[in-house]
Amino acid sequence: MARLKDTYVNEVAPALMKKFQYKSVMQIPKLEKVVINVGCGEARDNPKVMDAIVSDLMQITGQKPVLCKAKKSVANFKLREGMTIGAKVTLRGDRMYEFIDRFFNMALPRVRDFRGINPDSFDGRGNYCMGVKEQLIFPEIDYDKIDKVRGMDICFVTTATKDEEARELLALMGAPFAR
Repeated sequence: MARLKDTYVNEVAPALMKKFQYKSVMQIPKLEKVVINVGCGEARDNPKVMDAIVSDLMQITGQKPVLCKAKKSVANFKLREGMTIGAKVTLRGDRMYEFIDRFFNMALPRVRDFRGINPDSFDGRGNYCMGVKEQLIFPEIDYDKIDKVRGMDICFVTTATKDEEARELLALMGAPFAR
């Protein structure tokens, strides 16, 4: 479980320190948190959909998700303020490292025609976001028990100030970037 955290301390941090010539160990970028978000517009018509989403997120992350509610009413989408439209989980510490290890080494290789993740999906401030088209890539999800294939957004929030630093951090942690 703590294998990736130990790898960060013993291998990743010294490599980053050497490559970017930091003067202090406090300048070395590290992962702050991982946020997994599932948006679901059809939850306004069928409230049972949210139960399935919450169940899937709990199995994947091992943590209870927070329900997200609409901030504004939008008539074109038949959406009222306060309606539940999604769920999210924020992972930190050991759970975060365990999730990242399972995601990079078990889930992503199960994606059909997988050639690596997009190395250009950084936001300019050192954070990386990517989308997953189906929850079936996670080994915890049982194919027979899902009602519908749903995607999710996964954001890796780092303390890096530049995209290059964050890319190197994720690459050293095992992120399979496309060449």
